[in-house]
Amino acid sequence: MDDQLTPLLQGLDALAAQAEGLSEPNPRVACRLLLTDGRVFEGHTQPAGGPHAEVMALRAAQAAGASTQGATALVTLEPCSHHGRTPPCCDALVAAGVARVVVAQPDPNPLVNGQGTARLRAAGIQVDVLPPTHPVATAAWERNIGFFTRMTTGLPWVRLKMAASLDGTTALANGVSQWITSPEARTDGHAWRRRATALLTGMGTVAADNPRLDVRLVPMPGDTPRQPLRVVVDSKLELSPHTRIVQPPGQVLVITAADAVESAPRRQALADAGVAILDCAGGPNHKVDLALALQRLAQDHQVNELHLEAGHKLGGSFLREGLVDELLLYLAPTLLGPGAGLAHIGPFTTLDQGLPWQFVEATPVGPDLRIRARRRTA
Repeated sequence: MDDQLTPLLQGLDALAAQAEGLSEPNPRVACRLLLTDGRVFEGHTQPAGGPHAEVMALRAAQAAGASTQGATALVTLEPCSHHGRTPPCCDALVAAGVARVVVAQPDPNPLVNGQGTARLRAAGIQVDVLPPTHPVATAAWERNIGFFTRMTTGLPWVRLKMAASLDGTTALANGVSQWITSPEARTDGHAWRRRATALLTGMGTVAADNPRLDVRLVPMPGDTPRQPLRVVVDSKLELSPHTRIVQPPGQVLVITAADAVESAPRRQALADAGVAILDCAGGPNHKVDLALALQRLAQDHQVNELHLEAGHKLGGSFLREGLVDELLLYLAPTLLGPGAGLAHIGPFTTLDQGLPWQFVEATPVGPDLRIRARRRTA
């Protein structure tokens, strides 16, 4: 990569991060324009239906009265080539007279998937795609890991958040669990909530804690801040429309296996409260089919990242079925003894039956430790 462009590539991920909590379900993309006179203009993706990163950068240059003829554009994701809620970014770059485009990551969306770079090259624009191991390419992948996962697998990226003592206790034997970790850890957890398309919990957690399950400890971006979709797995459709999770702001979705006829009055009460219902029956045990639920969340609700905060039973079910991609664990520097564990899995009879994970991060957060691990696959 040209030495002139290296400083401009640095900080692109921080610019893309400004689209977190804003651009869903679209990817978080950053663009920098280097003009022939040396000036730099930048932009990031706006809310769905609004301008993409490339258009925002072009508009910034145009607002300054600058010419974009012969400019170089650096983007964290391949410019789109299709008409969706907005026109193709490829066309905007061509019309602006851009001479070169540097792309950090190809777009796996079947509507793009190489067509963006092909159209730019067909228009005589030089296109360079960074190697996958380039730090900016790696950062772009991580920033949009949910989008890439949904586009390539048809499923969201599932992140299971847990908070525990050093000896793995998430709640005392009498059920008390608030608060094992520090205010700093709880604020950090809300930052992870903010980057999710949807937040999911189970009816057991709703009954025990009556949570709001929203983002409130960190600011949401935008003129009209959105809340992630709140999802409750409720096999018997027991959710009351008067619980805190049903209250504004934000939308609520209940995933159930309850018989439609028998539960008709409860369905109507929830519908009157603005709650949507998704039927995902899972066979004779009358439980929710969790794998099907993830497919429907991705297909019907365009969920990129699913942030799961639930008790050890539902969390264990997701883990046993191999449906969790990442663990987000906060450990408090205390020992609490017997109580609820991290997740209800097993019992195993041999060590090699354990679920394999690999650590990707261990970071102090206040007095606590944040550990991230990802599922290890063959």
